[in-house]
Amino acid sequence: MSGWWGVLRAIAGRELLRFVHQRERFFAALVRPLVWLLVFAAGFRAALGLSIIPPYQTYITYETYIVPGLCAMVLLFNGMQSSLSLVYDREMGSMRLLLTSPFPRWWLLFCRLLGSTAISILQVYTFLAVAALFGITMPGIGYITVLPALVVGGLMLGALGLVLSNFVKQLENFAGVMNFVIFPMFFLSSALYPLWKMSESSELLHDICAANPFTHVVELIRFALYLQWNLSALSWVVAYTVVLCAIASWGYDPARGMTKRKG
Repeated sequence: MSGWWGVLRAIAGRELLRFVHQRERFFAALVRPLVWLLVFAAGFRAALGLSIIPPYQTYITYETYIVPGLCAMVLLFNGMQSSLSLVYDREMGSMRLLLTSPFPRWWLLFCRLLGSTAISILQVYTFLAVAALFGITMPGIGYITVLPALVVGGLMLGALGLVLSNFVKQLENFAGVMNFVIFPMFFLSSALYPLWKMSESSELLHDICAANPFTHVVELIRFALYLQWNLSALSWVVAYTVVLCAIASWGYDPARGMTKRKG
């Protein structure tokens, strides 16, 4: 048991140490959602005229409505950044060395996911603290109840990054893949506007957004911040996490799958 814990401590500690030495990564992840919150929110609020957001049935501003979506954005971008480091490790050969460990491959990848998720949660809480300085606050206890939602959502989006890193052969190509995945997932979700509002313009668009895995992460965080649990969103996020982790574990098998074909 101590060996398994040692693997977790080593891999997750390496991720945290890498993050500490990449301060620009922290500020980039923080500035992006703050720009959306403080600059674009006023225009979206005026255009959409949102004041009462089902299913909460309470008055909230548009800024407080999009905060959960921006928290999920932080998780998404950090998950992609973590996959970028995976591509780099594979090119340098350190990933192959890691996979030769006697420990199960799924545990090695899961330790990597836990490390990146911990970094994501740290960034999310920093973002919430800065937002609070500008008077954009959530219910007090919501900052605690949202933690499990952030963990589950961070694991799912990190697992998505693991799967994507299987398809990228070179480090230079990953930026294009990130943009191709991140922006459609973010804009075709309930991060910026509710699904019930979207259905007023297009039922097809509503269905696409409802099927988007990122939407379920956003809704899970949004409900948790307001002291509620969205069991449907939780079920979908857990299911996506299991499937994506299984695909990533298969893809990083040195003896078969995509890693073998690339070799």
